Amino acid sequence: MEEEGNKYNLLSTRDDSDIDEYFMWTRNEKRKWLFTLFAGTSALYASRTSVPLLIPSISLERNWSKTDSGTVLSSFFWGYTLTQVLGGYWSDRIGGQKVMMTAAVGWALITFWMPQFICLFSNQAFSVNFVVMIRVLHGAFQGVHFPSMSSLTCQRLSEKERASFFGVLTCGSAVGTLLTGSLGSYLLDCYGWPVVFYVMGFLGAVWTLLLRYYILAMDRRKAAIVSVPVKLHSSLNATDAVPVPWINLFKKLAFWACVIGHACQNNCFFLLLSWMPTYFHETFPHAKGWIVNVVPWLFGIVCTFTGKWLSERLLAKGFSVSSTRKIVESLCLGLQALSLSIISYYNNYFWALLNMTIAIGASGFHSNAILVNPQDLAPQHSGSVFGLMNTVGAVPGFLGVYLAGYMLEVTQNWAAVFHTTALINIFGGIVFILFGSGNTIL
Repeated sequence: MEEEGNKYNLLSTRDDSDIDEYFMWTRNEKRKWLFTLFAGTSALYASRTSVPLLIPSISLERNWSKTDSGTVLSSFFWGYTLTQVLGGYWSDRIGGQKVMMTAAVGWALITFWMPQFICLFSNQAFSVNFVVMIRVLHGAFQGVHFPSMSSLTCQRLSEKERASFFGVLTCGSAVGTLLTGSLGSYLLDCYGWPVVFYVMGFLGAVWTLLLRYYILAMDRRKAAIVSVPVKLHSSLNATDAVPVPWINLFKKLAFWACVIGHACQNNCFFLLLSWMPTYFHETFPHAKGWIVNVVPWLFGIVCTFTGKWLSERLLAKGFSVSSTRKIVESLCLGLQALSLSIISYYNNYFWALLNMTIAIGASGFHSNAILVNPQDLAPQHSGSVFGLMNTVGAVPGFLGVYLAGYMLEVTQNWAAVFHTTALINIFGGIVFILFGSGNTIL
């Protein structure tokens, strides 16, 4: 204890940069938090993708129309939009880990109890509306996760480590979806759709306990600061009082290019995430569910790490951060647009699976480009900026997913949905290439 006390006394004589460095994660802590946050993102997406996987079975049992299904699928993103900015704002001030843990309790319990919510009312219209409200709440709880994670990693990692670390964490989205597609498909075939919700909700609850353990460990470490002089303690929290210069941010084209590119990519990703199981179920009814729900997400993991390697390689060769982000994002949006355009012309299971795999897998490049761009643009306010970016990015989640259901109800044509999505991707790519940046603007 005497040695530790001397350490803090010595720390009190250092400048702010030394103090900030002291509170960065150690090498061992980086490994622990990488595993914990990766597992959390995986559990989050396992919970999120349960309804898209199960919607064909639930719709058949509950006699829901395509519009009903589209409303239920899209309602998640209504709530997801509401809490993005608040989640980032709270995380920048009280710590992303605390915000994540509080929200995780909510989305894990909702997932576990979803079968009861779905079957609670026999009246179809009332039942759909009630499930929609529950899905809005589910989305609101999950909406804080990525802004909180962005804020936490930005506060605890050096600038050169943030993008790579965060890019790996986002790979958990593919792993979680893969878990739902593999384990969820097996449970669905063998035990019925309610069991899938029980298992995914349980996994979320287990992760919440793991996160709480590491938060307590972090709090014990911070508790030692109480004995440090007031001047030191004040300097540690100086950034908490720094307001986000929203007006200045809104004037920057680089910010809007990031937002628009993210919204266009999200439109594609959320649409495929929500409707892909239904597309294969209707177009190729004899296809094995575990294949179509697993193979595309495996490729997503490959592309995430490929994007990470490519980003590091380009930077090492002297490319600027701006050029690197644009090249990697172009691969994402371009490959998705190309594969969705091709899939419309082939009524063949192999080609449909191949192109769908490319479209979903290419989203892994997005994790190493626009998704880490808020940390480039505003490192001091990454949680808040990420939250605002993701708020706008979530709009296609409820608008695009709902409109896709409506278009399918009216036209009975998947090609119209895929072509529209491809055009939106191309637009987003052009905007980001012209106006995007990897330089600090705040």
